[in-house]
Amino acid sequence: MEILIAILALSFLIIVHEFGHFIVAKLSGIKVLEFSLFMGPKLFSVQRGETMYSVRLVPLGGFVRMEGEEQASDDARAYNKKPILTRAAVIAAGPIMNLIVAVLLFAIVFFANGYNTNILGTVEDKSPASAAGLRSNDKLLSYDGKKVYDTMDLMLFLYASKGKPADIEVVRDGQTIKTAIVPDIYPEQTRYLLGFTPKASEGQDSNVVASVTAKSPAAGIGLKENDRIVRINNKAISTRLEINDYLNTNQSNPVVVTVVRDGKEMTLGTATPTSQKIPEQYILGIDFQSARGGVGDVVKQAFISSYSTTRQMYYSLLWLIQGKVSTKNMMGPVGIVSSIGEVVQQSPDISYAILNLLRFTALISINLGVFNLIPFPALDGSKLLLLAVEGIRRRPIPPEKEAAITMVGFVLLIMLMIFTTSNDILRIFQKG
Repeated sequence: MEILIAILALSFLIIVHEFGHFIVAKLSGIKVLEFSLFMGPKLFSVQRGETMYSVRLVPLGGFVRMEGEEQASDDARAYNKKPILTRAAVIAAGPIMNLIVAVLLFAIVFFANGYNTNILGTVEDKSPASAAGLRSNDKLLSYDGKKVYDTMDLMLFLYASKGKPADIEVVRDGQTIKTAIVPDIYPEQTRYLLGFTPKASEGQDSNVVASVTAKSPAAGIGLKENDRIVRINNKAISTRLEINDYLNTNQSNPVVVTVVRDGKEMTLGTATPTSQKIPEQYILGIDFQSARGGVGDVVKQAFISSYSTTRQMYYSLLWLIQGKVSTKNMMGPVGIVSSIGEVVQQSPDISYAILNLLRFTALISINLGVFNLIPFPALDGSKLLLLAVEGIRRRPIPPEKEAAITMVGFVLLIMLMIFTTSNDILRIFQKG
């Protein structure tokens, strides 16, 4: 069921993207010959008026085929007969639709569940943040010279800087304060896990359960959302780091977990932690305050999160080119479907599953939109670049040449899909 939901979510985003091209083409009076979901050999199709709607075999992308797009046409409604700005609007409409949908999905999630701010919550004693003079209620502005709009920005910049000392900038009582901070570095190691996600990565709510992984040791003893873990065996617990430290010392030996649920302390039972290799981590010793707001606040935060995610995507691509990020981290359709399935599976109830699915779908939608704007042959960004070249040359590029460039790009994309699918399959087997 989870895989089916994941495939439907990914298909929805592809349809949204192609519908952007389709609707702007129709509104511009361009003759649309085919609207296709996916690529490759045709599985089935339906003809409606002048347009054929089809589903194809290879679950990669999709396309809208227009009169005069692949070869010159004398039809008055042909794509090649339209002004450059009209054609650019048709091409850009796909990625823009993905970004619009992401904003709407984020807004729904934030309205229902609230959102994280960039205002500091708990600052742990004897932590890097405390040593740097940071306080609760400081508003984080920048880290390592880069603006922080969302809490995920900070995680990204910490990862990129590999824990090196950095400048950090906050606002306190209306005044901007700039100081230096040296993150704690936790080297790559084998960690022992119960199988739950905490509500905060650090601070006072980091021992509170946000979600429980299906079929995990935590699920086996009945750990639930909002449980606060207060003791493991005879060790008192107040933070996620204390949980990690105890489990890593205990390793794979069974543990008895005690929680506070609905104000009452209760012992759940005995669980045997599982082992997993965790990459190097960088800790500051802070968490962030969450908030709820009206429609205006929620929509504003949805735009901020969408912008932040878009920027993270471009940083990731840049670091991939520079070699800072391994190509092993690249994910294809199989990996996306698997990840969406895991998000749904790990949710403790249907409402949480829906919100998690919407949030993850928004992230994928942004990635799909941004990726398509890269000026790579066969992607929308390449087509926009060719239109810009046409505007500079003041004469059209022959559709046949443009189609040839697109075909070369399509072959390269298929090769990329094979590579990323191989990564996905290896990743899935390694998890198993």
